[in-house]
Amino acid sequence: MTTGQAAAGIALPPLPNDLRRQEAHAPVVEGEPVIAILARERQALDRANARQGRTLQFYDDLTSRYGTRP
Repeated sequence: MTTGQAAAGIALPPLPNDLRRQEAHAPVVEGEPVIAILARERQALDRANARQGRTLQFYDDLTSRYGTRP
């Protein structure tokens, strides 16, 4: 048990591994149309935004179960 667990009196569930992942920029291939690169970059941004949404949902689930501290 860690100090944080002892102070809180509860053991929090682990953060899902997916939420720790960093999204890489889309690769730039010489000679490729800029619009194709932009499209891949937007897809990467969509994945990052979806991950952020899952992170917020995870946190909201924790606070609804365990409450928040002032």
